[in-house]
This record gives sequence, structure tokens and C-alpha cells, in this order.
Amino acid sequence: MNKDKQLQKLNDDMNALCACTLKKTAINVVPGKGSADAQIMFIGEAPGKKEDEIGEPFVGAAGKFLSELLATINLKREDIYITNVVKYRPPNNRDPLPEEVADCQLWLQEQINLIDPVLIIPLGRHALERFVPGRKISEDHGRAFRREIDGVGKRVFYALYHPAAALYNGSLRDTLITDFARIPKIIDKIEKES
Repeated sequence: MNKDKQLQKLNDDMNALCACTLKKTAINVVPGKGSADAQIMFIGEAPGKKEDEIGEPFVGAAGKFLSELLATINLKREDIYITNVVKYRPPNNRDPLPEEVADCQLWLQEQINLIDPVLIIPLGRHALERFVPGRKISEDHGRAFRREIDGVGKRVFYALYHPAAALYNGSLRDTLITDFARIPKIIDKIEKES
């Protein structure tokens, strides 16, 4: 079984097993999308309304901006893998509860272990808190952190604002573009060190 099929099976199996209560109110599961061989894995907080309707992550305005950002470093959505901390939409786009994050935690760990990305990019404060607790996105965006995380081992995380933040606050657009431009250099550095 090739890696793409393994990832599809993982997502199907985890969806069947996941005890997350958000499953009851969601229209669709949103496991993630992209390459099972991705060097870069982007992780948001939770699916929104449009993602829930379609079953794919980052399909609204924030997703369009993410695609534009990827193009600035010569990447397409097919080159990366994108998912969320929770795989089902919280009602009214509220923040996921700690128990909902915990219910989806094993699923995210298994995705990280299977894809084995060189770089994990948490998008926004909630995703950053999941991997690098106690940090503030306003202070730590554009910074890389090497962390040992239970279930996934030693990984490099690069904190970025969520693309949606730039839609609400135009001044963050240039910040995101600048932070995005550093991604290829960070990957080069990681690969040289390993």
C-alpha cells in the first residue's frame, strides 16, 4: 500500500473510531488534504462552515490567501499537507473545547507520524498552543521551535499567524508574507542539521 493509500486508510479508520462529540453536529469530517509525502505540514485550529460543507480544510477566503502565500515560495497545495487540530467543525465556529482537542489528538499524531514532515507550521494561537504551550503568536510568529512532543518525537515547528487573521487585520498581510518567505531557508537549515 502506497503512502497516499495509507493516509486515506488512517483517516477513514480514525474517523470511524474518533469519539469527538463534534462529530454529532458536523456535516462532514475534515481530515486534511495534500501530499502524504509533504515536507511541510500546516495545522490550523478547526474546520469552519465552508470546510464542514465541503469536507476539505482551508477552502474559504483564508484558504485562498494560503494558496497565494504558497505561490510566493513556489509551492502549490498539492505539495503540502494541511489539517486541523480537530477534524470536525465546532458549532458556530467556537473554539474547540480541551476535551474535543484531546479526542482528536491521536488522529493528528498519527498523521504527523505517517507523513513525517520536515517542518510543522501551526497556524494561529490555538494551533501554536497545542505544540508550543505558553507562547504568544503576536510575539513568536516567524520563529522556529524544536520540541520533543509526546507521540510524535522531536519536531521543528514554525509559528505563523492564521491566514484568516490577515483578512480581519490588513496589517498582518505583509507580516505573513515576510514570515512565509523564510520557510525555504528554515527547511534548508533543518536538512543540513540532520
